[in-house]
Amino acid sequence: MAAYGTKEGFQQYAEDHGYVIPDGTTDPQIVAAMLRGSLVIDRYEPKFSGTRAGGYNQERAWPRTGAVTYYGQEIPADAVPQPIINASYEASFLELITPGSLSPVVTGNSIAKKEKVGELEVEYAVSSSTSSADVVAAATPVVTIIDGLLWQFFRQITPWALVV
Repeated sequence: MAAYGTKEGFQQYAEDHGYVIPDGTTDPQIVAAMLRGSLVIDRYEPKFSGTRAGGYNQERAWPRTGAVTYYGQEIPADAVPQPIINASYEASFLELITPGSLSPVVTGNSIAKKEKVGELEVEYAVSSSTSSADVVAAATPVVTIIDGLLWQFFRQITPWALVV
């Protein structure tokens, strides 16, 4: 499975943006982080316009046919826009520094509401929702720089007026 962008592109992006790849980081660690970062971007697929250019068997959400920007500019069916690649580099760097941080494993019944150790007692704010989607949403980090890079590729939502 291929990641968005290249290892060299990722390393250059990190350097250009002042991100420091830890000393001793191996090429396989970078490649693995890039794959996880690409999976994070693919989670946005329901918001993207168009459909996978290679059909349902295509590994990544991009390239896409029928994709347009928020402003209606057509995106070639064989292109992966640079902001998509850059968003994956952002996610990849976070995954390189803290593997799994953008894909938390959540079990709703294991959330502690109150803990007491000796004289110290801590009570946490806990959602009253029992919806697994709400628990996952609450545990999933929002990375605003990634959202900022991707929003221009989201489908426009047109409010429909009901006329009676």
